[in-house]
Amino acid sequence: MTLELTGGSDFSALAPKNTRWTRRYAGGAVTFRCPARTGDRTPRVWSDRGLGLPEDELPAFAAQLRRVMKHEAYWVARAACADRRAGDASRWSPARYDDEDGFVYFAGPCAHGDRWPGYRPATEFTIALPHVRGLRIRIAAYLADRG
Repeated sequence: MTLELTGGSDFSALAPKNTRWTRRYAGGAVTFRCPARTGDRTPRVWSDRGLGLPEDELPAFAAQLRRVMKHEAYWVARAACADRRAGDASRWSPARYDDEDGFVYFAGPCAHGDRWPGYRPATEFTIALPHVRGLRIRIAAYLADRG
């Protein structure tokens, strides 16, 4: 097990053994799973309203979105979608960084099945395939501004 420093030198947490993202395609959507994360590093989802990710996870998650956009299921779903603007960045808010928890939040069409209001930790969440492009644009913009 390795030691990962998060939140500055005053705070440290054990790094999980497997921090890899997994993807599953079904019904015109992609479900992302992020096993083995500590509770304070687990993505946060407000079902049908938004997604929050640890800032240091954004480059790896952006790579996952890139892989989704290369998958045949993405292009089939985009072609079948009646809303030609579904992939626009405007479906997602610009990134909002929260310096209290180190997460970056995006309002947009993301779900995890829990209907309670507010952001909740979620080890898996789903995004309709046509909306993936817009989130990828918002994450890329945030990373470009940060860099």
